Amino acid sequence: MSKQDRVITANRKAYHDYSILESVEAGVVLTGTEIKSLREGRVNIREAYVKPAGGELWLVNAHIAQYASGTRYNHDPYRDRKLLLHRDQIARLIGAVSQKGLTLVPLKIYIKRGLAKVEVGLAKGKRLYEKREAIARRETERELHREVKLRHG
Repeated sequence: MSKQDRVITANRKAYHDYSILESVEAGVVLTGTEIKSLREGRVNIREAYVKPAGGELWLVNAHIAQYASGTRYNHDPYRDRKLLLHRDQIARLIGAVSQKGLTLVPLKIYIKRGLAKVEVGLAKGKRLYEKREAIARRETERELHREVKLRHG
């Protein structure tokens, strides 16, 4: 991502619940009112996931709020949205999900050169003890930084 890219939303819960093995950038097929609402930042991907269907990848359960100035042709906030990737990328991701007990989760949505993009992560679910270890490690690092700051600050 370059400086001109603007992150609309990030799925911080995904980093807590999953170990991200790999990430890939995908385009999203949106309607006019969806892109306008997305640019306003009215989107939530916390409960969203990516589902393979018919040789394609679909963003499911992502909430893009209806556009305030939209007409009766406004979009459904929870509709499934097609993701755009190269055919070989789709085949590789579908293969990984079907074999190894992995899942695809959206990590962030951003605007890149005027186009909406989704960063999709190939993820493995964390066990409860792994989540606790991550929290404990983060707390320890925070304490260390605080101590260093107090001594040198």
